[in-house]
Amino acid sequence: MRNKFEIIVVGGGHAGSEAALVAARLGLNTGLVTFSRSGIGQMSCNPAIGGLGKSQLVKEIDAMGGEMGLAIDQTGIQFRTLNASKGPAVRSTRAQADRDLYKARVLKAVEAEEQLTVIEAAAGKLEIESGKVRGLHTECGQYIECGAIVLTTGTFLKGVLHTGDEQVPGGRVGEKASYSLSDSIQELGLKMGRMKTGTPARIRRSTINFSILDEQPGESPIPPFSFRTAPFQREQISCWITATNEKTHELIRESKERSPLFNGQIESAGPRYCPSIEDKVFRFADKTSHNIFLEPEGFESDIVYPNGISTSLPVDVQQAFVQSIKGLEYCEIIQPGYAVEYDYVDPRELDQSLRLKCLEGLYLAGQINGTSGYEEAGAQGLIAGINAARFLREQEPVTIRRDQGYIGVMIDDLTTRGVIEPYRMFTSRAEYRLHLREDNADHRMTPLARELGLISDADWAKFEQRWENIDQEKKRLKKTIVKPSAENLAWLSDLGTANIGDGLSLETLIKRPEIHYETICEQFPSPSSLADRDALRLETELKFEGYLKRQEEDIQRLKRMEGVEIPKEFSFSDVKGLRAEISERLEQVRPQTLGQAGRVYGVTPAALSLVAIHLKRFKPDSSKKLAKKKRAA
Repeated sequence: MRNKFEIIVVGGGHAGSEAALVAARLGLNTGLVTFSRSGIGQMSCNPAIGGLGKSQLVKEIDAMGGEMGLAIDQTGIQFRTLNASKGPAVRSTRAQADRDLYKARVLKAVEAEEQLTVIEAAAGKLEIESGKVRGLHTECGQYIECGAIVLTTGTFLKGVLHTGDEQVPGGRVGEKASYSLSDSIQELGLKMGRMKTGTPARIRRSTINFSILDEQPGESPIPPFSFRTAPFQREQISCWITATNEKTHELIRESKERSPLFNGQIESAGPRYCPSIEDKVFRFADKTSHNIFLEPEGFESDIVYPNGISTSLPVDVQQAFVQSIKGLEYCEIIQPGYAVEYDYVDPRELDQSLRLKCLEGLYLAGQINGTSGYEEAGAQGLIAGINAARFLREQEPVTIRRDQGYIGVMIDDLTTRGVIEPYRMFTSRAEYRLHLREDNADHRMTPLARELGLISDADWAKFEQRWENIDQEKKRLKKTIVKPSAENLAWLSDLGTANIGDGLSLETLIKRPEIHYETICEQFPSPSSLADRDALRLETELKFEGYLKRQEEDIQRLKRMEGVEIPKEFSFSDVKGLRAEISERLEQVRPQTLGQAGRVYGVTPAALSLVAIHLKRFKPDSSKKLAKKKRAA
């Protein structure tokens, strides 16, 4: 076994696999330390990728050469577009995965990288010298020398599984927790805390009465995640919808004293936007039912994931309330649900490259930063892996701005505001969500990835061709004038839109709500054939051109703020008129730019103006002289 690598990635989940893959693809000798090779790419909770706000992250990972989009395209069993009837800013793709095939696909990618070695071991103590990472000790006594480490520990740091009054150490069912690594992190003096997440019982598919349930079929044509995936079709498996009822809720209410969430056994914060069924019943006491989505775990699997009833109640209570639900009256529980508590690091300890501010060479990604979700983890892993590699090559770190991508929104939220509960991405978190659509993620991110060396010549040529086709079609729509001929007027009348008195361009007509790109091409055929997703992108950009221009003006204002850097020597406590609590919060976060300072919790526009004025007068040299005088005094 090798004892020296350039980069060590700890953890083989979604953050760890993306971090290790990107580091290896950038040419760094990378070691992936994980309990077991078989756990790489494991979907610990629901067997799905994407969703509202999350699909945008997956598309951005893909646009930067990451693996998640390709993996789900090749192993998905059902694909759907969420919010299809709403505006393009909030449309999101979601796919059910074959759990076993997805994990195998990620492992295949890991094993295919020549610069990547899997090390089956439990990470132990970090080796730190003179404020820099030097290596990692495993629990079995092996020492691995390295120049940078990416920690992607998921729920394993002092993880405890709760089912009723039963408490078992572990990061997920059947796997042990990591104690020595958590102790080693705490020795760094970082601000840490505990969080909680959970999962529902798994149900035997063959014992469910689907005949009385509402079917939710897949979408055709299939909307792929990856920009590198050619259009495809495959057989899809339906999901099914049922719901809890008053009997279900009564059984849960009667068992309140046996619930770890309410009897004091669990004290840490859980995910507000993905609460357990116990949370739902007591928090939304006026509701008589909650929807449950029965999600098959694979093409051949006899396991169903009941999305919506995450629980840590005792096994007998789980059995009773699950069988009170329509269609599940005679179902068999294969694996009871449970909650898991684990350690995390306050993400305000990180800069926007995901490196610890207090230590060179140590990067954190995923649930260790207080986030939840495969997509959030994968995006952080990608950025942490890139920056660990650039750190070793003495290159400037890569940071994604809020106007560039959902990745930038997430990392800025984490490092600026911190977390009080597991962070989950939503479209509402992005100020510029019309600009940050999932359909144009490649246009926003792929040029950067190409600069970093993450996009092959073949993929770059396809990218350029896609955008050339879209640009050419835009020009055609602008040049083609529709005359008020009898044929054209009849066509407009059939579409239910107003007539035209003079000639209008197709570019102008498509901005009408009744007219779509597809209907235009039926009347005025295009010489080029755009893929469905490219056609939708073209139509969106033309219909919302005015809104996009206004948003671009807002983005330029933000860039000016982000361009004002705050020197490391700058002291917020020296800003006259700044309230003490705001000064303390800014000193804790240490924002890197004026724009980031404005997003720190509690910083008012007036306070930001004071900081901006002081920054203009600030001279690093005079600050150093003043510090020397203070020390001398």
